[in-house]
Amino acid sequence: MNRTKTTLMAFACLNFFKSRYLKVIGTGSLFILSAFTWYNNDGKLPKPDANNGGLYLPGGFRALVVVDSLKGRARQIAVSSTGDIYVKARFPNYNEGFGNIALRDTNNDGRMDVIRPFGKYEGRSYGTAMRIYNGYLYFSSELSVYRMKLKGNELLPDEQVETVVADVPPYHEHQTKPIAFDNDGHIYVGWGAGSNAGQEKNRVPGSKGIGDPFSPDQGNPLLKDHGGIWRFDANKLNQKQTDGTRFATGLRSIVALDWDQKSKALYTVNHGRDDFRLLWPDIYSPWESAMLPAEEFFKVNEGLDGGWPYYYYDQIKGKKLLNPEFGGDKVKEGNGAKLQKPLIGFPAHFAPNDLLFYKGKQFPERYKNGAFIAFHGATNRAPYPQAGYIVAFVPFKNGMPSGDWEVFADGFAGVDPIISVRDAKYRPMGLAEGADGSLYIADTEMGRIWRVIYTGDKKQFGTTQLVGMLKRKQTASNIKTPDEIKDNLFKNLPQNSQIYNTYCVACHQRDGKGDGNRFPPLEQSEWVNVDKFRLINVVLNGLKGPITVKGLPYNEVMPAHGSFLNDAQIAEVLNYVKSNFNNTPEIVTAADVAFVRKMSAEKNNQQNGQKAN
Repeated sequence: MNRTKTTLMAFACLNFFKSRYLKVIGTGSLFILSAFTWYNNDGKLPKPDANNGGLYLPGGFRALVVVDSLKGRARQIAVSSTGDIYVKARFPNYNEGFGNIALRDTNNDGRMDVIRPFGKYEGRSYGTAMRIYNGYLYFSSELSVYRMKLKGNELLPDEQVETVVADVPPYHEHQTKPIAFDNDGHIYVGWGAGSNAGQEKNRVPGSKGIGDPFSPDQGNPLLKDHGGIWRFDANKLNQKQTDGTRFATGLRSIVALDWDQKSKALYTVNHGRDDFRLLWPDIYSPWESAMLPAEEFFKVNEGLDGGWPYYYYDQIKGKKLLNPEFGGDKVKEGNGAKLQKPLIGFPAHFAPNDLLFYKGKQFPERYKNGAFIAFHGATNRAPYPQAGYIVAFVPFKNGMPSGDWEVFADGFAGVDPIISVRDAKYRPMGLAEGADGSLYIADTEMGRIWRVIYTGDKKQFGTTQLVGMLKRKQTASNIKTPDEIKDNLFKNLPQNSQIYNTYCVACHQRDGKGDGNRFPPLEQSEWVNVDKFRLINVVLNGLKGPITVKGLPYNEVMPAHGSFLNDAQIAEVLNYVKSNFNNTPEIVTAADVAFVRKMSAEKNNQQNGQKAN
């Protein structure tokens, strides 16, 4: 029997064995399933969902949900050459021994039917990055970059978790470790800075910035080892930050990071600072605070200085301006004109959390080498609708944007307008490209992953197919520029409250300023403005001192109001407090109160159970 006949008979046996026994084998024999998967894949695209999984897409594009409700949810993702998906869990469960999740489609219907948690390593809930490079799966926690060796066609990598780059505690905000690889064996790692704007007291109204923007020798101390991008050897283990080279600086919070193979260059979309209105109400209006500053899209050449914490980019004026912490007044430029401008200044608070340069051929030609950006969505655009919650696209040519940014995918949030971040059903986070050119999008809220495919005529793709998405950019409240008057969600908030007059006025006084001794002020208070869910918890469950409010100590007991006020009543009085007394308005809903009440009850039940045991 010749070799050709032998091969054909072997393939026939494999097909017969697969059709008869695949379901019996299940997920126990991963190597066999992998062999069947690549052999039987005929290259056809899967059937899309009738409603595209809830997404709005340009004409000719369709989508399907490949997996839903992942335990641990999802942040970044990577897709192997055989179509397996690797997920960085948003909420790792180290008691069960995993921080990542592996997914496989064993019957080629486009849906992931094998779900395997894996990877136990040190970290918390905001680790970032999932990349495949030179046969390894690279991923990160807030402090470290790890890798695991992939094993041929097996789904799970080798159990050994190797440390590539290690940071040191303490933990702080913006502590993510996004990664990218160049063509010369280097890995680039983002090092976010644990501060909003380099102040003496982080997020405290009126607090001045540390350092002199005009004197490098007296700079902000955070810039010594944070607020930038470092370059390392991608194949060397157990490196410390000092083993790398600082490649870029002046970048507050880097989550979206990618290397473009076409232009052979590094790119990032940097998170702009927050809280103009909260911290500097005499300078910025609520509308300006919602609109500024830009999320900055940079081409990162070695030595880039993005300007943080001294400067921010005003995308409306097209200028780098001094931050108010360093004497800025919306006009002063300082040395901002000497800094590199971003390629694009995206609207404020969109939250850019992943960047992907498209290399495939499945999509129409205009998408080749362009950049997809996942905008996770705003949390602090009040009193205007929260914005972002989309995947955008930027066409590129010769390493530079060749047109305006576009809305590629919308509909993740499922509501319009988005009043509070918790109203959004899904929030896009991770992006990955499949070997066939499909685009995968991961969600952090429910653990859903979409696969976007193109089913139209690529030769006929043009402006007609983009009309619907352009309209969404101009009209959807999570994308458009809000009207300062009409789109203010808080213009009708209460100016009087019977609940406040009954239960609160005796202590906090009619003007919200407290008594200056025993009872703290509500006016411009960090307890009112910084975290509405903490505030709800205080009203529900009470508070015992000592506490500090606006720099002064208080020690009186705040009684629990949750036993005699219902959710709607608590929401009503908090809306009154937050929209008066010179506070920053923010809508509190009865659903918000119910959520905190439920969480409190569950926590109490757990504590009582532990005591009983």
